[in-house]
This record gives sequence, C-alpha cells and structure tokens, in this order.
Amino acid sequence: MVELSNCPECYSLFVKTPFKTVCDTCSKEEELQFEAVYSYLKQSKNRSATLVTTAEETEVSEDTILKFIRQGRIQLANFPNLGYPCQKCETLIRENKLCLTCSKDLKTQLFDLEREEERRQKVTEEKATFYTFQPKNK
Repeated sequence: MVELSNCPECYSLFVKTPFKTVCDTCSKEEELQFEAVYSYLKQSKNRSATLVTTAEETEVSEDTILKFIRQGRIQLANFPNLGYPCQKCETLIRENKLCLTCSKDLKTQLFDLEREEERRQKVTEEKATFYTFQPKNK
C-alpha cells in the first residue's frame, strides 16, 4: 500500500511504500551508511565487533545499524557479537523479537489467563438457570 508521508529523517514529503520508508535523499544517505557499516564488518579483524564499536568506528548511529539488522541486510550469523534488543527488556538477542526469559514469561501469562477464563466460564455455567416456557392450554 502506498501513501503520502513525511520522511522520518528530514520531514520532506514522499511516497511511502512497504520497501521505502524514507525519502530519496535520505535513502541515498542511508545506503552510504550501509556501505560504510558493511565494509567495516566484512574485514576479518572486525567480524567480532560489537554494535557500539561498529557505531563508533563507522560514525553510523546504533539505531540505523539495528534497522539494517532488522531489515535482514546484515546477517547476524556472520557477526557473532552483533545483536538487537529484546522488545520488552532490551537484552541483546540474535533471533525473534523477545529473549527467552520474556518469551517464557509471556507464555506463562497467557496460560494463566486462559486458565482463569476457563474457570470463569465454568462458574458462569454452574450458576446458569434455564427456564422453559409452556403455554397454558385453554
């Protein structure tokens, strides 16, 4: 779906698509930043660099590097010390959106909620009274 939007970087007007989230000018700048990050990381001595080190050495913001990782432009399998934050607790992770602890916690909460809903349903059914209507014969 395409829509008219303001660029989140420079606020200029552009046509936003699922694959294009910034204007042409910012897109070119972003591409240069990607090239800088990728060139830095592909050097064998830098393959074990962390997110902070990579950001400092390339002068590209951590948020922009994280965007490249989320877009799949930087494959974490090749860079053992890179990761992105868990959406709940900010712990660095390498896959999914939540770390194992938060994922387990969420599953527990959902299970508890489901059990509570079942309990409420059972109580409601036990208290339910049903009446039948039988018309009087004349």
